[in-house]
Amino acid sequence: MRAALAEHRGDVDAATAALVKRAIPDAMRLLDETRKGARYDIIAHPWIPDVLRKQTAKGADQIWEARPKWTRHELPPGEHEVTALDINGAYLSALKTHLPLGQLEHSTGFAHDRRRAGVHLITPPVWEHEDVLPNPIGNRDEPGPLWVTEPTLRLLQRLSGPKYGLCEPPEIHESFTSGATENLLEKFRIALKDARDAALADGDEVTLEYVKAMYSKFVSTMGESNYNRELYRPDWMHIIRSQAFANLWMKAYKAHDEGLAVVRAMGTDELHVIGDWRGVFAEGRGVTEVKVKDTYTAGVDAVVAGEEG
Repeated sequence: MRAALAEHRGDVDAATAALVKRAIPDAMRLLDETRKGARYDIIAHPWIPDVLRKQTAKGADQIWEARPKWTRHELPPGEHEVTALDINGAYLSALKTHLPLGQLEHSTGFAHDRRRAGVHLITPPVWEHEDVLPNPIGNRDEPGPLWVTEPTLRLLQRLSGPKYGLCEPPEIHESFTSGATENLLEKFRIALKDARDAALADGDEVTLEYVKAMYSKFVSTMGESNYNRELYRPDWMHIIRSQAFANLWMKAYKAHDEGLAVVRAMGTDELHVIGDWRGVFAEGRGVTEVKVKDTYTAGVDAVVAGEEG
């Protein structure tokens, strides 16, 4: 990073921009380094089923990532201070997820093999807690079956189990899966996390932006992208994104379970709550911590921020 700064005569913005441009090839090099001697080989260009292929050149495939976009309809009585929390390194944390190793194989029926991962056509359960918690399936207008990823399926199964009892189990109709591991990108994730932690400790914003670009662009270009032809795994891209959404959902649940009122959950990293959130989440910039994005007043005659206009 010092070399980049020196090259750009101390211009932080120029140095950052130059490093961000290198983020994708550098991330792929780091991936190769961290995979040396690994138990599993990465299959970079497997056969991909039609459900994971874009239906038009600029269109989308058939996978539903369960992105949260939820705002509580009714707040508790009275006026409240709402804190908008930012979840740090959401995509970085989501690299720890069950990823299919090889080519996806088709199966039908209700059974779910937890040693495998992929995408699944399911009928999601009815969600009856919309007043206090977002639907784990995200904002979906039309009913009926849909293709979801492994993290979404596992979240629904978890929430239907005896510990939570929040919904019925999802109904699986068919799947495309492969043998899987949760540790495929673990060394890669830890290397990036360590670099991020070191940059935070040093107050090195240039490196921080560079590391963020490495993991975020790695995820966004591993599907069908001209910017990264070394890896064509749209299944991984959807799975990692969905894992980030599932992680946010679990943070919303934790907040609710600990007595906070959840006001909003958006995307990968935005959680709005009422109550003493510092008793629930650690504050800071680390990946296990949250930081304050904003505070605002809501309730009585106040309008939830972003709802007006």
